[in-house]
Amino acid sequence: MDQTTKPPPHVLIFPLPLQGPVNSMFKLAELLCLAGIDVTVVVTEHIHGRLLRYTNIQDRFNHYPGFQLKTIPDGLPADHPRSGDKFMELFDSLKAKTKPIFKDILTSDCLTAAGSRRPVDFIIADGSLGFTCDVANEIGIPIVYVRTISPCCLWVFFCLPKLIEAGELPFKPAEDDWDVLIKNVPGTENFLRRRDLPSFCRLGDLDDEQVQFYKSEGEENSRARGLILNTFEELDGHVLSQMRTICPNLYPIGPLHELLKAKLSTQKATPLPASSSSLWQEDRTCMTWLDSKPLKSVVYVSFGSIATLTTDQLMEFWHGLVNSGIPFLWVIRPDSIAGKDWESNIAADLREATKQRGYIVGWAPQEEVLAHPAIGGFLTHNGWNSTVESIYAGVPMICWPYFLDQLVNSRFVSEVWKLGLDMKDTCDRSTIEKTVRDLMVVRKQEFTERATEMAEFARNCLKEGGSSYCNLERLVKDIHSMMSQD
Repeated sequence: MDQTTKPPPHVLIFPLPLQGPVNSMFKLAELLCLAGIDVTVVVTEHIHGRLLRYTNIQDRFNHYPGFQLKTIPDGLPADHPRSGDKFMELFDSLKAKTKPIFKDILTSDCLTAAGSRRPVDFIIADGSLGFTCDVANEIGIPIVYVRTISPCCLWVFFCLPKLIEAGELPFKPAEDDWDVLIKNVPGTENFLRRRDLPSFCRLGDLDDEQVQFYKSEGEENSRARGLILNTFEELDGHVLSQMRTICPNLYPIGPLHELLKAKLSTQKATPLPASSSSLWQEDRTCMTWLDSKPLKSVVYVSFGSIATLTTDQLMEFWHGLVNSGIPFLWVIRPDSIAGKDWESNIAADLREATKQRGYIVGWAPQEEVLAHPAIGGFLTHNGWNSTVESIYAGVPMICWPYFLDQLVNSRFVSEVWKLGLDMKDTCDRSTIEKTVRDLMVVRKQEFTERATEMAEFARNCLKEGGSSYCNLERLVKDIHSMMSQD
């Protein structure tokens, strides 16, 4: 390198060690690599093992000389599930055991590759990992947070202290009226109900660890120099304007998965290997099955990487899907059903009906599935990645949220964006059958037209001069300027 040439910034990215955040932040890492920035992604050893087992992530990033992947322990035993009702234990362990190791990584020379890159100039970390900001402030490195959950749910988190002060929380789970409107989340007063609040709000206990953790979100996220969000102004502008009263510097750069494709399409370089950061083995036979189906005839069913169904819930969904008469592609993760003997409970006639109109896989290449012309609807848990991917693909949704932000997202899908039907708090075969038919037959034209309109907004924001395109350029510029100041 010429001695007069300033070396590129060195950004460290630390995702929350779950499928959704890991998926989003590898895409962000690649976007920064394309902008000429050196990037180190730090993942937990558990996540690293799954990436090596199921993806080609290292081959993909070998094409970027400025990229490196490093690991850090999460402090949990190898057999810990790291999900479900054990979810909060992951945060506790990261804070207690990973924080000092994270500081050691930043203050040692282990990331400089024997002097071939600068020490870390800038940190981008998941905003739920508050210890990263503590460390950044201690050693004087600027930090920007990423939140891979939805802005609409993050805004609810920001308002939790106000909800508690106003007496809207706690409310008792035994109360019958779950449809009482919530009045202290500005901008949502006319449609957000008790049943749409994040799942921990149903506990009726302000001392619960989740309530305590999330009620400090506004204070925590405002400590960083900015907040990166996987959304776009045309989708979430009304919520973003509220959020800016607490976190003024927002970078809405979504849909991330498509912004990356758009940037790659402008590069003149040799095509890169197909990208995947899946933590499960993808079964691509489903794509061949979809090829045999008519346009917009199939409902895709997936409840994401964390949700667990009971055997009873599984059977209600199975009967409802079969009885709807609509072809379906269903992802049933190997660990997604409570109990190990559920397969033996599937009646012969149900299996036969599934062979006729359904296809079941353990995991699917979801972005490709949603983009397939045979897909006409998405029965989803409404994780934020899945929701944004569906919006971009122009696929209407049936919402069956599992926990946390998904309950808020599903309400926005049905009542704000008018992109589908919210089926939360129900799980019976007749409701499932009717809702699938409503989306795929009765109201198909209505939802398809609205989804197509919103998909066009999403495409436009990624073009040169579009909102997400410009926000990414501003982020890159700010990384350079913050580096030169500190």
